[in-house]
Amino acid sequence: MPEAAIAVASLEKSFPPARSGWRAFLQPFEKPTVVALAGLSFEMRPGEALALLGANGAGKSTLLKILATLLLPTHGRAQIAGHDAVLDPRAVRSQIGYHAGSDLGFYARLTGRENLRFFGRLNHLSDAAFGRRIALLAEQFHLEEVLGRQVRTLSSGTVQRLSLARALLHEPRVLLLDEPTRSLDAIAASEFRRYLKSEVLGRGDTSLLFASHTLPEVELLADRVAVMDAGRLVACDTPAALKRSTGAATLEDAFMRLTGRSPQLTAEETTE
Repeated sequence: MPEAAIAVASLEKSFPPARSGWRAFLQPFEKPTVVALAGLSFEMRPGEALALLGANGAGKSTLLKILATLLLPTHGRAQIAGHDAVLDPRAVRSQIGYHAGSDLGFYARLTGRENLRFFGRLNHLSDAAFGRRIALLAEQFHLEEVLGRQVRTLSSGTVQRLSLARALLHEPRVLLLDEPTRSLDAIAASEFRRYLKSEVLGRGDTSLLFASHTLPEVELLADRVAVMDAGRLVACDTPAALKRSTGAATLEDAFMRLTGRSPQLTAEETTE
């Protein structure tokens, strides 16, 4: 059996309660009581696309940040391509491309090209390899005319496209995408989904774990769907199997039957 692209075992994450005023000074010493992840376990095959589906606060972003080595778990284990996210974070970072739904982490006074070159060098891209990749991704994400501008002058949608290009720049083995089409216009979102489906996932050697509130995006891209609720994994199966097992006509109905709550999802219509 090939090594799992992602393996998560009994993963837990708790945070101290939010405080303001003088109570905020005591927060570092308070016992973590806000549970974001509660014993999450699953595995992903190499080349698989798995969607994280859950209402706001289900723990999707927390899980992605732990896998991206940006947060430490409270308990449990998370591995990327056999590397432990806590014990060997440098090896994990060499395997992943990460896109955050917010706080995109660019240097505002550098140009788009300078930012991408910086992150490319962190991932050991040669100048020749960077030139090839930036040409391809700039065309794909319509960035040719903005790469020479400072990031602080770009619109939120353009910065979102720049962040997606950064995640794909070094052709990672595992992609971690948090709401990848948020802030994109309908055309850009549709083009990105097609690019992911045909050019990235189509090769069969890249694994994708992504969180989305857009149902057609989930059904187009995902081999399986992980339904999360209050930090727990409620179900994990193909979209068709989830609908069949719950007797639901749509994925949204299946989610509601599994969790007993509204999914707060976007039933965006697309032409894919």
